[in-house]
This record gives sequence, structure tokens and C-alpha cells, in this order.
Amino acid sequence: MSEQQGGVTTSGPGALFAIGGAEDKLKKRLVLQEFVEAAGGPKARIVVVPTASALGPDVIDVYSALFAALGAASVVGVRPENREDADDPAFIEPLNQATGIFMTGGNQLKLSGVVTGTAFGRAVTEAHARGAAVGGTSAGASILAEHMIAFGRSGATPRQRMSQLAGGLGLVQGAIVDQHFAQRNRYGRLLSLVAQSPGLLGIGVDEDTAAVVRGSHLEVVGRGAVTIFDGSRITSNAHYASRSEAILASGVVLHVLPATSTFDLKARVLLSFGPQPPAEEIASIEAAEADLRKLAKEIAAEGVSPAYYAERKRRAGRRTARATPGEKADAAKKTAVSQKAAASKKSRSSAAAQSRPEATEPLSAGAELSRPDTDPRADSGTA
Repeated sequence: MSEQQGGVTTSGPGALFAIGGAEDKLKKRLVLQEFVEAAGGPKARIVVVPTASALGPDVIDVYSALFAALGAASVVGVRPENREDADDPAFIEPLNQATGIFMTGGNQLKLSGVVTGTAFGRAVTEAHARGAAVGGTSAGASILAEHMIAFGRSGATPRQRMSQLAGGLGLVQGAIVDQHFAQRNRYGRLLSLVAQSPGLLGIGVDEDTAAVVRGSHLEVVGRGAVTIFDGSRITSNAHYASRSEAILASGVVLHVLPATSTFDLKARVLLSFGPQPPAEEIASIEAAEADLRKLAKEIAAEGVSPAYYAERKRRAGRRTARATPGEKADAAKKTAVSQKAAASKKSRSSAAAQSRPEATEPLSAGAELSRPDTDPRADSGTA
């Protein structure tokens, strides 16, 4: 059921943006633009939460300027520094009017320690439930999940005690989100957590990339990829591997999803990838496939209907008629070049034929085929 949220029509929970960090802030700004659009575009009222950051007011100024430049109606910063702040109504009030909430990067354990289990954290989840877009970059991405990585080591091999979990906001259920994934080689630590908790999906997000979650569907936006580890059928020794030993992780299903890919988090399957063609193009492709199936049946019956050839000719005529003047000029140019090449080849073949004797012309008696520059000693074995 749709409702009005401060002038923005919403329907159910809002979108979640888990951004892998280092999002483009200078050029295309695709990921941030998508967030602003999800928050209401020109009607967006965005609250920036820089609690995880060690920077001062500058971090709020940067995101305020960015979101304003991308069309948001208003941007305010709210920075609870401790759990007392996070239970203060003055810090919570701006969240009640927000159509978008954005958490910056920094120390994710600090963010979790301040926000989760407080009135501020509950206000974030309530805003999401009524339709606000909630997102975060780096640390702000990790806290969206039910369980978040507090800290850990880099490396490709999963090892025991490689990372540690803390409580998240629980907006993304049944998953762990890691960030700066490929750039900081965090495959091992995410895979180690999946090996220890196979019921959780491991979601690793590259820099300048967002895993955008709407309901149970995840879509990839940005220039990198989202890597997903599905340990539903894993075989692992995580329950007895000691200290920093390498962990066995066999049977894990790996998904590496570039931009435009969509994934079902509940069914754990790929839904689509690549840009989708226009509806009329899809209809044309389906019609061509139907024709092809019909032709295959006719060939199988050892006969092709003459009507097929007539229809094929008509379609070729329609394609030619629909061609633009430029396309027609290009086609004419290609035809002229082909004809010129064919004429040149024919001319060279004719000249070559005139320069050699007819195949039926007999050789004179005692005539030999000449072999220029042949040493007469070659056949005698003389050096």
C-alpha cells in the first residue's frame, strides 16, 4: 500500500545501498546518483551519519555538497558520538523526516557500538520500513547486515580467527557484507566467516560499486563487482581448525556479479545480467526464433515451403525500406567496393591467362622446362 512520506510516495521498505567504499565523487558519481534517486530525487531529504569517521565536520560538508549537486532537496548531518547521544531525541528527530539515510565510512566497530540497540538504530530501521532509502559506504555498508565484520586480516586463504563479527542493524537478513573487497584482498576473511556460519551469504562489494537490495533482490551498480559466497553445501573443518590454520572450504558456490546483474538473495540464484533490450526488440527476436523453429520443422520434413522464401524476401525488403539514408549510403559504398574488387580480380585473371600458353599447346620435341639459376653440379653430388 502506497503512502505519502513528506511529499514522496512510498510503497513498502526502501532500497538498501551497500557501497564498497571509495565511490566516485568527482566524475560520473553513478552510485551516489542512484542513491539520491532512490531517496526521492528532487524531493529527497537526506540525513548523513558520519559517526564512523575520524574526520571532523568536513565529511558532512563533502556529502552535503555532493547530494545537493545531485538534486537532493535538503541534506543535514547528524553525528551521535556515543550511546547517550544515540538515545537523545534531538539526534533522532531528523531521521523521522528523512527519505534517505547515508552512513559514511570509518571505524565500523565504533559505528556498531554507538548505533545498534539504541533509539537511533531503531529509528533507522523504522525509516527504512516506511520507504526511506538507507545506505552506507565502507563501514556504513557493513552495518546494514544482521552480522557485521568488526575487523580482520586480508588474504586470499580463509583461516581460523581471521576476523571478528559484531552486531549490525539487520536490514539485510541472512548475510554478511564486506567492503573494499577486491582492492584489499578480503576473499579469505569473508570465506572464513561463511565456513563458520554456512547459513549466511557472504557478500563482498568492490570500491565504487553498490549492492542495491530491494526486498530479496540484489542489483549491482557501479564500475566494480559484487562477489557472493554461498556455503549452503559447504564441507569445512572450521569447527576444529585451530588458531590461524587454513580452513577447508569445499563446495562453496561462487557468484561474481558485474554491474546490471541481479541476484535473488532468498533463492540464491542469478536472475539476470547485462543490459536488457527494448520491448520491441525482444518481440522481434521472439518472432525470429518462432520462424526459425518453423523452418527447422520444415527441413526435418525434407521440404521447405515456398511461402517461407517469399516471406523472407518481403522482410528483407521491409528492412531495406526502414534503413536510414546513412545506412543505405554505407550499403551502396560496400557494394561498389565489392564490385570493383571483383572486376579487378577478373582483369588480373584474364591478363595472367593471356601471358601463358594454352594448356593444350604441345611442347616442342626435346624441349625442357627451364630452371633458372640451377647449378649443374647439384645432381652429381659435387660440393
